[in-house]
Amino acid sequence: MTTVTTRTVEYPADNLTMIGYLALPAGTERRPAVLIGPEGVGLSDVERRRAEALAELGYVALAFDLHGGRYLEDPEEMLARCMPLLADPDRMRGIGHAALDVLRAEPRADPDRTAAVGYGTGGAVALELGRDGVGLRAIGTVNALTTGRPGEAARIRCPVWAGVGSEDPIMPPAQRDAFTAEMEAAGVDWRLVVYGGALHAFHHPPVDHTVRPGVGYHPRHAQRAWRDVVALLAECLPVTD
Repeated sequence: MTTVTTRTVEYPADNLTMIGYLALPAGTERRPAVLIGPEGVGLSDVERRRAEALAELGYVALAFDLHGGRYLEDPEEMLARCMPLLADPDRMRGIGHAALDVLRAEPRADPDRTAAVGYGTGGAVALELGRDGVGLRAIGTVNALTTGRPGEAARIRCPVWAGVGSEDPIMPPAQRDAFTAEMEAAGVDWRLVVYGGALHAFHHPPVDHTVRPGVGYHPRHAQRAWRDVVALLAECLPVTD
């Protein structure tokens, strides 16, 4: 197992001081880099472990923050912050660009080889970076079948992979159809995987606080979705020694 180095990084975004989590692979050479966006509750150890896992694979990984260092356990507080954010593409892009700037400024990161992977609200941020024309190599999302402003998906310059649970009430079939129609109309290289029997946030291990209805962990599909994300990165952003 390779040695991974980690540290927190502070940076301004959305009128807050964000606290991200950076994981660096062993060695000194530049490596491809990946942004990791969290669910609406905010950055947690789940995303930190994912950053470390990607660093083990040879990527520079930054798990970015949504709420200025806070983790929003109360569903009502989370919705009060995330719903206006999800309705404001420019705010989401601001959060994404700020994190991407930090990642690309890291000396170990190759700024010309970056990807964005996000879950829930963090996935919506990743998609908005694509719709803003950012030069990413891949975008991967889970539970984030958000649609953007008309025509802006044509600016996406990389493959998009999306995963969703078949029983997700927050991302129902009508939302899936709207998302795929947007991607298809824009000529995006897109894929959608529907994980049978899975709810919203099926990838996220159980938490010890109240969650919204329709949220539930599906360990088998969680493992499959992670393998699918890793496969996307291996295809579009390979690590070369």
